[in-house]
Amino acid sequence: MKDIDYGYIRIRLKELMQEQGISINRLACRAEMQRTQLKAYMNGDIQRVDLAVLARLCYVLECDINDILEYSKE
Repeated sequence: MKDIDYGYIRIRLKELMQEQGISINRLACRAEMQRTQLKAYMNGDIQRVDLAVLARLCYVLECDINDILEYSKE
């Protein structure tokens, strides 16, 4: 069986926060998340994405899901 490289999904949350000048505390409060959960998303330390969390992040950051998630084939 051949090992296939499907690529990976990168979470660009940290970059978006820097672009918008929003702090961890402010985003956690507005998105109704715990700071530890938000940091895990920022650092890409999650295995399963919560769609409700992504929806809240998009709402608070006034962005599209494509701004947060990036697919790379490499």
